[in-house]
Amino acid sequence: MARKENHLLTAWIVALIATLGSLYFSEIMKFIPCELCWYQRIFMYPQVFLLGMAFVRKDFKIARYTLMLSIIGGTISSYHYLIQKITFFRDTAPSCGIVPCTGQYINWFGFITIPFLALIAFIFISIISYRLIKMEKEGKDE
Repeated sequence: MARKENHLLTAWIVALIATLGSLYFSEIMKFIPCELCWYQRIFMYPQVFLLGMAFVRKDFKIARYTLMLSIIGGTISSYHYLIQKITFFRDTAPSCGIVPCTGQYINWFGFITIPFLALIAFIFISIISYRLIKMEKEGKDE
C-alpha cells in the first residue's frame, strides 16, 4: 500500500507545484494568462483537490480521472507550445483574445516556456496515474 500512497502523494505535489507556479506567474509576476493558459488551468487546478482527497482517503481509483484530465490538459499544452515555437503553427494560429497565445512571458534556455512547464507536469501526472491504474489492475503495490 505504501508504494501506491507515494505515487498519489507525488502526483499531488506535482499538481500543487504546477498550480502554485501558474498563480505565481499571474498574481505575483502579473503575467496575464492567455485563453489557452486558462484551459490548461481548468485541467490542472482540480487535480490538486482530487489528488489531495484521494491521498487522504487512500482512493487509488482517482487515477482514472487524473489520467484523463492530464491527457486533455497535456494536449492543450502541446498545441500551445507548438504555436509558440514552430513558425507554421504560429502563423496559422487563430486569434486568442487580448493576450496572444503565441507570446512567451518566459523563455528559459531557449525552450522552457509556461506551456512547456505545464506539459511536463501533465506528463508526470499521466505517468503516475497510468502506473496506479496498472498496479490496481494487477493487485500489486510495487
